[in-house]
Amino acid sequence: MNSNEIEIHKELKKYFGFSQFKGLQEQVVKSVLDQKNTFVIMPTGGGKSLCYQLPALIQEGTAIVVSPLIALMKNQVDAIRSLSSENGIAHVLNSSLTKTEITQVKKDITSGLTKLLYVAPESLTKEEYVQFLQGVTISFVAIDEAHCISEWGHDFRPEYRNLKHIIKQLGDVPIIGLTATATPKVQEDILKNLDMVDATTFKASFNRPNLYYEIRTKTKNVESDIIRFISQHKGKSGIIYCLSRKKVEAIAEVLQVNGISAVPYHAGLDAKTRARHQDMFLMEDVDVVVATIAFGMGIDKPDVRYVIHHDIPKSLESYYQETGRAGRDGGEGHCLAYYSYKDVEKLEKFMSGKPVAEQEIGFALLQEVVAYAETSMSRRKFLLHYFGEEFSSETGDGADMDDNVRNPKTKIEAQNEVVKLLQTVRDTKHIYKSKEIVFTLIGRVNAVIKAHRTDSQSFFGSGSSHDEKYWMALLRQVLVEGYLSKDIETYGIIKITKSGLDFIGNPSSFLMSEDHEYNEAGDDAIVTASKTSATADEVLMNMLRELRKKVAKKLGVPPFVVFQDPSLEDMALKYPITIPELYNIHGVGEGKAKKYGGDFVALINRYVEDNDIIRPDDLVVKTTGVNSANKLYIIQNIDRKLPLTDIASAKGLSMDTLIKEMEQIVYSGTKLNISYWLEDMLDEDQQEEIHDYFMESESDKINEALKEFDGDYDIDELRLMRIKFISEVAN
Repeated sequence: MNSNEIEIHKELKKYFGFSQFKGLQEQVVKSVLDQKNTFVIMPTGGGKSLCYQLPALIQEGTAIVVSPLIALMKNQVDAIRSLSSENGIAHVLNSSLTKTEITQVKKDITSGLTKLLYVAPESLTKEEYVQFLQGVTISFVAIDEAHCISEWGHDFRPEYRNLKHIIKQLGDVPIIGLTATATPKVQEDILKNLDMVDATTFKASFNRPNLYYEIRTKTKNVESDIIRFISQHKGKSGIIYCLSRKKVEAIAEVLQVNGISAVPYHAGLDAKTRARHQDMFLMEDVDVVVATIAFGMGIDKPDVRYVIHHDIPKSLESYYQETGRAGRDGGEGHCLAYYSYKDVEKLEKFMSGKPVAEQEIGFALLQEVVAYAETSMSRRKFLLHYFGEEFSSETGDGADMDDNVRNPKTKIEAQNEVVKLLQTVRDTKHIYKSKEIVFTLIGRVNAVIKAHRTDSQSFFGSGSSHDEKYWMALLRQVLVEGYLSKDIETYGIIKITKSGLDFIGNPSSFLMSEDHEYNEAGDDAIVTASKTSATADEVLMNMLRELRKKVAKKLGVPPFVVFQDPSLEDMALKYPITIPELYNIHGVGEGKAKKYGGDFVALINRYVEDNDIIRPDDLVVKTTGVNSANKLYIIQNIDRKLPLTDIASAKGLSMDTLIKEMEQIVYSGTKLNISYWLEDMLDEDQQEEIHDYFMESESDKINEALKEFDGDYDIDELRLMRIKFISEVAN
């Protein structure tokens, strides 16, 4: 049956309701219908599964789909069954079935009813299944998540290695391999291992132009930074990935305490809870899922607006796959990762218990992640180069969608250094990985260099005027530019390309950007994570929660009806001891304060006295009958970024009075973004210095700040910075 004989568009409409194919789908479907071995490399969300589902539904016989995840198989089977009146059109064959169920599956296959049979690779090795399948018509074998075959893939499964032999036993059936992430190395591995070097390869672009990539320093205050980020994306769906279950639980709890609707998801939870949490996320009963990487396989929520990596992942494939869960609908997707070298060292420690070959691969993959995080060049260009794709950082789609492009570092001319680097690779005869090349340049000896006697060469140490970090950064950028390449066979060995040799003969300008310095203190201006917000008194917070439970029980209402978490937190921050002071607590208002407030202010009063607490006087805003029309005017015009001097003169106020009004606005819980005005008064470092002072200070009194800075800043600068600080950190 030739694909041209079938009106595949009709079938597409009939089964899936689509009037046209997406991207490469049509070409792939035709290739499969033509009985050709086919290899599909398509990013998550690109419509991979349709590439084998449609031909399977059209053709005679049963297509076998090998998939590594039981949950994923179940989702797909349910989806296909919903397209047909026959339940038997798709089946799963794995260890979770009973004898009766297995008999039914076999019956449906033999009668020609089953078009798709999903199997785990382990099931295919069972003799009885292989024998049974030899006696039925197989249309083709699809191997989903084919990168599991390669130990360079981020999800290597040894049982996948056996597939080639099993498929051979089924007769001469075409194979379709599919993967959502494949570097050139992994691609080569897949084709070799499935013995389908002749396969027609279809590779979709890995560029997701709507995703914004950002890396921030991971400081001690990472949780506050995450909370602030989520607050800026209120009501939007997001996923936070952590490496350990313990961290998942901890972060989910912190978010809940701060009034963010979040649930944890990891393999340690029972299946029921996991399914419930996943559904809550899909149905938008919660905004955020905090998860280990166990989450999201087969989740197809199109409007995830941000993906946060609390911990840096083990490979760029994982990173690409996890960030790829954002913005599937083509809308906004913010990918934020927190990076500190300490985490990398932790991951390296985990690896040290593994077999040497596995360790080597693990280290190599991790180094790519480090390179991505530390680079100052276009992150998109770096990422796509890793997946074997060219990208122009000037004209490419989504070129300005990353932190490095938006906040470029100064570039330096490195033409002569590039020549030196290329000559070193050429003259050491392509035997070294990046580390040895850099060591040769700076003149450092290690066992490998000694063995090859490179230290006795005239060029040894020719680049000692720069340090290791400089050469590493340059080497990465020269790789991405295509003057050097990593050998596929012996992954990691650096070779010079034809264009690299041309460059030596005819050098031209090469502008290099130096790597970011990510230290724990986070002093890199571009990627500094904003520091923590003022934190509530935990002991009082727990007492207030207990009281809320008691009051709620007495009144027969849920606790949040009394006061929501953010309100309790504000109380534990400001210690209100009278009902009028409660009016200024976040989300309380007069009615609520009078209705429920008595017990709470009494408790806080006792607590303050018992513990000799000095209350932050100016934080509890005294209620003054201030002109609310003035307030509204100020808020609206600051939103319009009007100069403060104009706002003051329009209302006939002195600057001092305007600042007083602004202080009242932010202290009562309203945000004012005055960054546009402060940028002209203070540079980034100065702002950060004042911000850090307020962050660490016992008090926000201006007199104390003036004393601390000893004349470096005037009173208005400090008051405006305090407004910005309170606005960002407390509100």
